[in-house]
This record gives sequence, structure tokens and C-alpha cells, in this order.
Amino acid sequence: MLLAIESSCDETAAAVCDLEGKIRSNVLRSQAIHAKYGGVIPELASRAHQQSIVTVVQHALQQAGITKNEVKAIAVTQGPGLMGALLVGVHFAKGFALSKNIPLIAVNHIQAHVLAHLIEHPNIEYPFLCLLVSGGHTQIMWVKSPLEMKVVGQTLDDAAGEAFDKGAKMLGFTYPGGPLIDKYAQKGNSDFYPFPIANVPDFNYSFSGLKTALLYYLQKQNTDFVQLHLADICASYQKAITQALLDKFALAIQKYGPKVITLSGGVAANSYIRTKFLELGKKFNLEAYIPKFEYCTDNAAMIAIAGLHLWKAGKIADQSLVPFVMYPNDS
Repeated sequence: MLLAIESSCDETAAAVCDLEGKIRSNVLRSQAIHAKYGGVIPELASRAHQQSIVTVVQHALQQAGITKNEVKAIAVTQGPGLMGALLVGVHFAKGFALSKNIPLIAVNHIQAHVLAHLIEHPNIEYPFLCLLVSGGHTQIMWVKSPLEMKVVGQTLDDAAGEAFDKGAKMLGFTYPGGPLIDKYAQKGNSDFYPFPIANVPDFNYSFSGLKTALLYYLQKQNTDFVQLHLADICASYQKAITQALLDKFALAIQKYGPKVITLSGGVAANSYIRTKFLELGKKFNLEAYIPKFEYCTDNAAMIAIAGLHLWKAGKIADQSLVPFVMYPNDS
């Protein structure tokens, strides 16, 4: 059995999987404290991880029906993420590995999101093209194998998830506001207002201008108008983000010719993006995979799957392991 730990942001998570990649447990504890601040406060996040990690791991082991002595390896998110939050998970994993004399495996959080598809589709065809969309990252990944992937496009400024959350804040929604935009947009007209889509080179993205466009648009309207057309504004804003994402991804499909396309990351839980992504797969006559909602947002099951492949490949870390914050684009 392999135990996995995820603590990169505001979710404390632990999971257990066996050598065949079957997830035996997947436990997550969210941090509600950040809602009143309108975003994640790093110091509060790290403290909450300290308070939760032992209990979360215990629940994961119990749910899997094993004891800590049956764990033969431990995988942990090394980064990217919030430094204080990562330190809690990394130090817990290092201590666990040392006390049990078992392998310690360092997992890249972004690569784990890409490999989340292997939880439900272990025999996925390679190479595949993945659109990874989260609160902190927006990237197009060319994936040749579980251990060989490359960034071929990325945001030049803000991530799509940040565009959702910051846009939601402008609209007066509580944090996290991305899901609320999705909820309201389902009742709105996506052609109500043509928000601009940035024209950037290659397969890259830019969402900072779109956020500014929403800000200026709202400043020109009175409160009653915004409330009356809130669903329409949400639908139009969501459409612009989605179109920006999929237009560039479609170009990447034409260049790379993947066997399969996949959608990963927390923003992959957005219902409109999921629908349009599946339509894109049909347009190109490609299988299009999207993980279950529980495997889209930050979770330890994806860390377990990524860690399992690293373990089998003999990629073991040691007690000098330290977290990293930035994700190297050329890895």
C-alpha cells in the first residue's frame, strides 16, 4: 500500500492506493476559515494543515482498512503551492518515512493533476494532450507517458481559475466564487455581452485583460442593472474564459495530433467548460476524458497515482527533500 499526502493550498488530504493503482481511500478536509477574507490566507492555511493532517491520515488508513505498519511507501506533494502549507505535508511525510524506514516519493502537484485520469482510465492511450486549468495554473501539456510530459502552452499572466474567482469577487460573490459564476450562468444568456479574448502568440493565454474588461463594464452600470442581469453577465464572462481556453487548445490539437484529449484541474469542475470540452472532442473525433469532480480539485488520490508511477520507476526522494513554490515550465 502507498499513502499519499496533499497540502499545497487550503485542502488537507490523504489517500491510499495499492500496487495496481486502485484507490482504497481518499479523504479531504477543506478550510472554511478563508471564506470571510475573500481568498486563501497562507499563514492560516499552514496552521489549519497542522491541526488536521494527523486526523486526516488516520481516517484515510481506517477507510482503506489498513494500519500504518502496512504502508510500504509514502508520496507527498513537493510543490508548487504555498510554502507554509507544503512544509506541513513534506515534514509529516519525511517523519513517517523515517519512522517506518520506507521510501519517500516527491510528487509535482501539476503533474499529479494531469495523471488524475489514470485513476479511472489506467489504460489511457499515449500520447495525449491535456488542458490543465486551476486557480493557479493554466497550461496545455503534451503527455508521452506518466513520467514524460511537457508544457506547450500556458498563461502569460493570470490563471483561468483566478479570472473566475476575481471576477466573482467583483460581482459580489463570496469566496470561492468560481462555482457561483457557473451556477448563475446556467440561467443566463452567454451572448448578452461580448467580453474580449486576448490575442497572444502560440498556444499561450492571457486573462488579466478580461478581468479588467469586467471591472470597467461593471463600473459603467448601476447596481440595479447588474442585479437584474447578473445571470447574463456571469454567462457572458464564463463564455469568454471558456472560448479562450478551447480556441487555443483546438489549435494545439491540430498541431500535435493526440490520440486522446483530457481536461484536468479544479476549473475542470465547471459545468459549461466540461460540456464544451466534450463537444470539442466530438468535433475532432477524439476520446475526451474529464475526471470525476472529486479528482478535479486538489486531492490526494491524484498524488497517490503519480507517486505510484514514480515509485515503480525507482524515483525515490530522501530526507533532504524541501518544498518548491514555482513550477518549472521546461520540466
